[in-house]
Amino acid sequence: MLRAMSSAPGATNLMNRFRSATPIVVCLAMLAAATLAARADEVGVSADAILFGQAAALEGPSSALGQRMRQGIVAAFTEVNAKGGVHGRKLQLISRDDGYDPDRSVAQTLRLIEGDKVFALIGAVGTPTAMATIPITSARNIPFIGPFSGAEFLRDLELSNVVNIRASYGAEAEAWIKHLTEDRKFTRIGIFYQDDSFGRDGLTGVKNALAKRGLELAAEGTFERNTRAVGSAWRTIRRAEPEAIVMVGTYGPCAEFIKLARRSGRTPTFVNISFVGANALARELGPDGEGVIVSQVVPFPWDRSLKLVADYQAAQQAFDPTLTPDFVSLEGYVSGRLVAAALEKLGPAPTRAGLLHLLNDVGRFDISGTAVTVGARAIETPPKVFLTVIQKDGTFKAVDRL
Repeated sequence: MLRAMSSAPGATNLMNRFRSATPIVVCLAMLAAATLAARADEVGVSADAILFGQAAALEGPSSALGQRMRQGIVAAFTEVNAKGGVHGRKLQLISRDDGYDPDRSVAQTLRLIEGDKVFALIGAVGTPTAMATIPITSARNIPFIGPFSGAEFLRDLELSNVVNIRASYGAEAEAWIKHLTEDRKFTRIGIFYQDDSFGRDGLTGVKNALAKRGLELAAEGTFERNTRAVGSAWRTIRRAEPEAIVMVGTYGPCAEFIKLARRSGRTPTFVNISFVGANALARELGPDGEGVIVSQVVPFPWDRSLKLVADYQAAQQAFDPTLTPDFVSLEGYVSGRLVAAALEKLGPAPTRAGLLHLLNDVGRFDISGTAVTVGARAIETPPKVFLTVIQKDGTFKAVDRL
């Protein structure tokens, strides 16, 4: 704040004017100068708004993920704005479609930063897109908040501009393998994964979890991002006759793979990563979804006994009464509420650096009675992972044992 104050012409004039004034007047002048400098100099912050940007898949085969993240964030912002905003400023979101493609994500991220001049980025979707855009945001120290990805590289504490709220893919893989080997007593486990940084991150997590138990993968099969070309992967995996197949992909190809397996008469247990988009997967599968397991990193979005969920549902209804509860939009809502809580603590002169320092220094925030941990605090108290199973009617229930 002192650097911003001393660099602004308005701030310098104010301090010179009151150089010989009383200490109280000097303090007031310095505060006014700091506020004026922050409002004049901080990108994305105006007298009445703070502008956030989102680059995510809003169209195409993975669009449900980006759209749901956006809906949750906007629901949170709408709720906060209805109460007067944060220190008199409304929170606003610009979302741009990157199609879950790294090159497009770079272009859209640069557009948000240089063209739209957003204060921070929030709700990005995907590991390969994050790998492409993180160098851009890190070099500029732009907050990269609540990415919809459990990739391990995003949890490197040296990436001080990245603020994660979800569990890692390694933690999800550990939950899968613990359930399959200890609760179900399976030993033959295959994996179906997206052939890129996202899929390989999940692959590493599964191999590590199996190695802890003296096991190895029975089979591996891959598919290309943004396609449903899964036949070759199924033919490779089925030869090993696995008891379970863990899946690291989005809802479209994962649903296609499960349907193909069902049509062939095979009945292994299928386990999906949270990134799949649980509700979208259940819709795609229809009656083929019964018994399919999906790991989750947020509470049940239908459990109104939790104040967080009740507030989320109310905010979503106020934003758009046609929307239904969803795991992904709840995650977006938590990200939006976290930003608002941090900005409230930060005070009336927000800066990018100040927001990141506060988030990392505080590390634990109470969002409607639910603790959200970030940074080093998330390593000490990791976000929770739990397993759900799709029912015959497409709803979800918690897995009995873990």
